[in-house]
Amino acid sequence: MNVSMWVKALRVMPRMNKDEWDRLDIIAKWLVATRSAALVLSFMASVIAGVLAWEHGSFDLLKWIVITIGLVMAHGTNNLLNDLVDYYRGVDKGNYFRAQYGPQPLETGFMTTGKLLAYAAVTGLIAFAAGLYLITVSGPLTPILMAIGVFLVLFYTFPLKYIGLGELSVLLVWGPLMIVGGYYVMANNWNWTLVLASLPFGLGVSAALFGKHIDKYAPDKEKGIHTLPVLIGERNARYTALAMMVLQYLIVIYLVLIRYFTPAMLIVLLALRSLNLCLRMFAHPRPDQRPDFYPADAWPLWFVATSFIHSRDFGFYFVLGLLIDAAVRALGLWH
Repeated sequence: MNVSMWVKALRVMPRMNKDEWDRLDIIAKWLVATRSAALVLSFMASVIAGVLAWEHGSFDLLKWIVITIGLVMAHGTNNLLNDLVDYYRGVDKGNYFRAQYGPQPLETGFMTTGKLLAYAAVTGLIAFAAGLYLITVSGPLTPILMAIGVFLVLFYTFPLKYIGLGELSVLLVWGPLMIVGGYYVMANNWNWTLVLASLPFGLGVSAALFGKHIDKYAPDKEKGIHTLPVLIGERNARYTALAMMVLQYLIVIYLVLIRYFTPAMLIVLLALRSLNLCLRMFAHPRPDQRPDFYPADAWPLWFVATSFIHSRDFGFYFVLGLLIDAAVRALGLWH
């Protein structure tokens, strides 16, 4: 077992050659192949759902564990299928953006199609089994939520990503579907105010995807992949992503002002340091060549690198704020 590689794969998308890949254990290979650094966002969404359920007196530990496993495994399955579909559509051929920032298992020859399908099948079946269990112990909306999730896992890469619906799908998934859906499974109650409360986190994940799609704007446009940045133009996409990030804070502030959240949630303002970096980066087009000051191991990631950092930082403070918010209420310090 290579625990250090497990940790590294959860933090970044490690670059490696075939010999290094062959020396990995099966867990490390799964973590690299599923791009597990991004799976952390699904775990955070589940934590947010759990804290909200706890705050409303509806937390169920067993259900939360199953929800977490299901969400993370569904996300992993989607990433594997994303690479599979793009590989067979010829998108990742040559020096395409996806193959530059981390190993594309099929394009690099690290895995055969059969091996990747086996990984996707096992991961997908675990997610599906988690969903089936939750259907048996939760309310009547659970099958609908699961069906939506299955649809997005199978069809995000094609056709949704190709017709400008990928970014909206991600906003819906990491906002209402994961967070409010996870809350519903534990509480058996759909809360529309929670839909608004879930959007700050979902907006952060969607903004990071915007950053990724802006980074590969030129090759996507050339290959006929009509992501939303391709449809609205590079400059408009940069400003749209910034607007989404700013909106994360405005929604939290609004929910504090109407007393839905306690002022503890204003701790998210500590993520403004990351936002300031995004404001500076997104104000200008992506350079064609890596600037001398920019880390070589981060290139060609540019907009996605900074927006992902902001999404992760905001998510951390959002979760921390919710925990403090719940504690303040439990202690009777807020009415």
